[in-house]
Amino acid sequence: MFTYVLKYFRIVVFFLFVFSTIQAYSQGLVLQGVVTDEEGNPLQAASVSIPELKSGVWTDALGRFRLDQVPHGSWRIRISYTGYQNVEKKWSSQMSGLDSMRIQLMPMRLDEVVISGNLQESRRSDSPIPIEVYAAPFLRSNPTPTLFEALQNINGVRPQLNCNICNTGDIHLNGMEGPYTMVLIDGMPIVSGLSTVYGLQGIPSALIQRVEIVKGPSSTLFGSEAVGGLINIITRKPGQNRKIHADAFGTSWAEWNLDIGLQFNYSKKIESLTGINIFNYQNPLDFNRDGFTDVALQERYSVFHKIQFLRRQSREASLSARLIFEDRWGGQMNWTPAFRGGDSVYGEQIDTRRWEVMGKYQLPVRENIMVWYSLNGHYQNSAYGTNLYLATQHIGFGQVTWNKKIRRHDLLSGLSYRFTHYDDSTPATVFYQPDRYTHLPGVFVQDQYWIHDRLTLLSGLRYDYHFRHGNIFSPRLNLKRLSLNQKSELRFGVGSGYRVASIFTEDHAALTGARKVVLEEQLKPETSWNFNLNWLRKFAVGKGHYLATDATFFYTWFGNRILPDYNAHPDEIRYRNLEGYGISQGGALTIDWITPSGWSLMIGSTYADVFVVEANEKNRPVLTERISGVWRLSYLLSNWKMRIEYTGNIYGPMLLPLSGPLDDRPSLSPVWSIQNIQATKTLKNGMELYGGIKNLLNFRPPANSISRSFDPFDKQVVYDALGNVLPTAENPRAQTFDPTYMFAPNQGLRFFLGLRY
Repeated sequence: MFTYVLKYFRIVVFFLFVFSTIQAYSQGLVLQGVVTDEEGNPLQAASVSIPELKSGVWTDALGRFRLDQVPHGSWRIRISYTGYQNVEKKWSSQMSGLDSMRIQLMPMRLDEVVISGNLQESRRSDSPIPIEVYAAPFLRSNPTPTLFEALQNINGVRPQLNCNICNTGDIHLNGMEGPYTMVLIDGMPIVSGLSTVYGLQGIPSALIQRVEIVKGPSSTLFGSEAVGGLINIITRKPGQNRKIHADAFGTSWAEWNLDIGLQFNYSKKIESLTGINIFNYQNPLDFNRDGFTDVALQERYSVFHKIQFLRRQSREASLSARLIFEDRWGGQMNWTPAFRGGDSVYGEQIDTRRWEVMGKYQLPVRENIMVWYSLNGHYQNSAYGTNLYLATQHIGFGQVTWNKKIRRHDLLSGLSYRFTHYDDSTPATVFYQPDRYTHLPGVFVQDQYWIHDRLTLLSGLRYDYHFRHGNIFSPRLNLKRLSLNQKSELRFGVGSGYRVASIFTEDHAALTGARKVVLEEQLKPETSWNFNLNWLRKFAVGKGHYLATDATFFYTWFGNRILPDYNAHPDEIRYRNLEGYGISQGGALTIDWITPSGWSLMIGSTYADVFVVEANEKNRPVLTERISGVWRLSYLLSNWKMRIEYTGNIYGPMLLPLSGPLDDRPSLSPVWSIQNIQATKTLKNGMELYGGIKNLLNFRPPANSISRSFDPFDKQVVYDALGNVLPTAENPRAQTFDPTYMFAPNQGLRFFLGLRY
């Protein structure tokens, strides 16, 4: 009897065990752990998610997290926290228990991967060249339709609008004008003086992984144009992007922007990434009542396609292409295309077509030999009042690099060739045809030598040959020292840059059929020498607090600067090199602070003293501010899954271009600031809803920014025999129509709302 009871008892226990196991298996397991910084301090509000299950949680004040109902199996756990590198861990059903996962996150800003220093991916902390890196989340803190505008919150970088009517512009680095800044995509130069602003438009935000900025000459690696610095836009690799990304927003000014990113595979070894950008603004407004549109109307379409080939031994091979179509116009409120080129209603209309192809291919040999190439074509059909400007430009660039590591030496050498074809409808290319076609071959070598683990020396030399200027040499030397505790980095650099200027592409709006081009001398390439000192230091302040400071002192000397003279004779434009020199000197300080409670702050300031000396006379160029500042304050409300971001910039007085000696408008701009606020709410299924206010202070330039806006064709202006403007009763200040008195965007306060997937 007892035997049967024991037998049935065992059967019941067995079935109870099986039932409880099945029930536990169906309910899932518990995944829990702790997230800390590099020193073991807990990180609050870190994101812990399982992408395949589309589930996630935030860590509490002690850095703890708990995911319930996790199905049995193996899963990929993703951990992210603002200012720190993302981490992915594998987890399986066999792991359980309190603190079963303990994840340490490393600060991001001090160890990003960069390529701008030596044309290959390396850690930022290893580069002897100071490189600033800004990831995509930073750019999204103030959503803009173009990367050109998004750079306004980076210390020492200012998008400058050069025309009050058509709103074209360029990027200023440390007070230097746009032609001195080179723009690259994935390390390949794509832009020239004709189209600086177009290189930063039409790039879908879904494709941007980060932006790298180098301030100071980089001609040793990149050749002409990298005189003042470079901006390198790094796009995502196809395998790293989401399958679908969409971002759409609109503003109360009736601006509409749409970004779409699509990732798909042609085969197991060919991945691709496509981005589409559409921007539309067709709402003419005139709040300052000068009779002209406050902002140019635009319609822009851009398509970007990138293909990544998966090859043996992880050799690189990629091909990218981009198309941009843009139609923009600004002018009198009653302007229509029927008035284009006429003298009854003033308007400036720019029709742009641009294509770009770029890529790189690593040769299937034992040595690390890479082939880089880029081609672009730019076609512009513009009308500035009665002046028509038709321009065509083609640029081809090829480069072969060989990278060889020998003990403590990292050698990089290469051959390059650049071809430029340019033609326009102005008398510039009629009277001076040789500059239509330019050939620029070059060779360079660079050695990065680790003297010991904490001291690195980088030396390089480039040689280029120009058919008109002859031999051009560009040397550089950089030294980096790392502190014993690896929390402080000191960099010193000296280098030379040069720029073979295509003078006609940079002053095209001023050229008319009535002007004859006169070259007073054989023009020499513009050159520069730069000295910079950079100090980077990170601190652990209290538990979970992260503080980093980045200080830079710079000095740049410019020679052979090309200056146009429009005043020597009313029928001529005379060009010559500056008989003197230019200086850009100053310093910049950026501070990053991140707390475990969800607060983060980035604040920066730059002082730049820019001037030109000729015949012992010192002059300050127009539109160069001495003091500027930027900030970004962010707070994460973890319970609401919402982030609040407050961004802004402030600029000191700039010298403004007056239309004549009797112009009574202020010669200096006021101190001005653009400030924005944004709230982003994380929804389910990968959705984000965001909105806010741009230009909180509703700052706008003066209403008289356009001189004599009531007489845009100067029909009531009286000239003397030499072409000088005479004061009259109707025009007592002897002014002409002039839209260049511009120092700030002309858009006031506006609301925006967007949805991101």
